[in-house]
Amino acid sequence: MHLISIITATYNSSSELLETYKSISSQTLDNWEWLVTDDCSSDSTYQLLQEISEKDQRVKVFKNAVNSGAAVARNSSLSHAKGDFIAFIDSDDCWLPNKLEKQVAFMGNNIDFSFTAYSLIDHCGDSIGKTVDTTQTGFFTYEDMLRKKATLGCSTVMLRRNAFSDISMPSLRTGQDYATWLKLLKSGKHAYLLNEVLTCYRIMPNSISRNKIKKAKRQWQIYREVEKLPFIKTVICFTFYAWRAVFRTA
Repeated sequence: MHLISIITATYNSSSELLETYKSISSQTLDNWEWLVTDDCSSDSTYQLLQEISEKDQRVKVFKNAVNSGAAVARNSSLSHAKGDFIAFIDSDDCWLPNKLEKQVAFMGNNIDFSFTAYSLIDHCGDSIGKTVDTTQTGFFTYEDMLRKKATLGCSTVMLRRNAFSDISMPSLRTGQDYATWLKLLKSGKHAYLLNEVLTCYRIMPNSISRNKIKKAKRQWQIYREVEKLPFIKTVICFTFYAWRAVFRTA
């Protein structure tokens, strides 16, 4: 059975972390390792992780020497991964019990990069009645994702580890997951959508997802500074991004 390495960065996540772990430990496919790197939390996150790892040997806990951001923390976890597949989950999100099993089956022997649809929940874990990436099908290319034709939530992604030479994330404080997907797709791979809701994405009151201006600035920065797109192409891609951000409903 394929081993799945689950990658997580944590920072002051003590109030949601246990629910995230329960959603992982309840998976119908149980051959996994959870690699969690704490980014110098000031609450009880690290202590909670240590308690979890003492009871479940599949959980491996690491800690950054200094607060460095999610990219550095995820790369720390990735450096310890031993699985055939790499999956990501944020420290406040949750999976449905059959998420891993369905996604591995969906990928089979031919798909190297997949993601699923997801639903949105509030900080209390209650549904807000919205789903994302449920109305599309097929696969998405590098050019598709420059134009944000799919949202491609981090906690939904699964990668075949040996299909990519470098899965590490660029050292950005925000948007490092999107920049990573672009890097992987630029190699010619496609991201295949399993358009079934298998993940619950938690919207926190102070998250960047709630700050549209910061999110837009981040998007422009990735186009210009990471992807180094020409100005005109950046404007075109940003227009697609902005239109979809306003009008996409699912």
